[in-house]
Amino acid sequence: MEGFAIVTGASSGIGEAIARRLLDSGCNVIALQRRPPRFRHDRLQHHKVDLADAAAAQAIARTIAATHQVRYLVNNAGVNRPGVLEKATVEDLDYALALNVRAAMILIQAFSPGMRAAKFGRIVNISSRAALGKTQRTVYSAAKAGLIGMTRTLCLELGADGITVNAVAPGPIATELFDHGHPPGSDKRQQVIDSIPVKRVGTPDDVARVVAFLLAPESGYITGQTIFVCGGTSVSGSGGA
Repeated sequence: MEGFAIVTGASSGIGEAIARRLLDSGCNVIALQRRPPRFRHDRLQHHKVDLADAAAAQAIARTIAATHQVRYLVNNAGVNRPGVLEKATVEDLDYALALNVRAAMILIQAFSPGMRAAKFGRIVNISSRAALGKTQRTVYSAAKAGLIGMTRTLCLELGADGITVNAVAPGPIATELFDHGHPPGSDKRQQVIDSIPVKRVGTPDDVARVVAFLLAPESGYITGQTIFVCGGTSVSGSGGA
C-alpha cells in the first residue's frame, strides 16, 4: 500500500486494531485524536487534535495534506451519548454530529483532492449497526445514519476519479468501553451474546479485517456500500453498538 493512511480515533479499540493491521501490511499510518496511541511503531505518527473542533480539524488536515501523500482515510473517531429521548440534549446531538459526521466531511474535503490527482483513493467511514435503530440511541443513531448517507453520496461524486467510499457498521464489539459496561461473565454480557445470531461478541480485529479489505487497491469495484460486521444483529434487529 503506497502513500499514507489516516486513521482517526486510533488510541484504543477498533481504531487501534485498524492502525495495527495497516502497519502490519506495510502502510504508513497517521493517527488523529486527542490521546496518543498505546503503542509505538516506526511508521506510525500521531497528531494531537480535537476533531470535534472544526477549526482544529481543518488546520491539521491542511497541514498533513500539504506534506503527505494521503491515499487512505478511515474516519473511525466517534462518540456515543446514550440516553432515552427525554434525556437527550441538543448539546449531545451537536457534539455527536461534530465528531461523527462533520469531522469526516472535513477530512474527506482535505484529502480527496490529492486522491483525485493520483486517480486513486480509499475512504472508509465507521458507522454502526445502531444506524438501523436502537433504543436509547437517538443521538448516536442519527449521527451514524448520517455517515452512511454521506458515504453513499460521496461514492457518486468521487468514483470517476478512482476513489471508493464505503462504510463499515459494527455491532457489539468487545472494546474496553463495551467490557466496562458488560463485564466478562456478567449476566448483562450474556444477554447480549444470547441476542447475537453467531452467539459471541465481536472483536476489534473482526472490524479491522473488513476495513483492510475495503482499503486494498484490489477492492476498487466496491463503493457506496455499508458492510455490517455485527454477527447477524442487523438481520435479527437485536444488539448493536
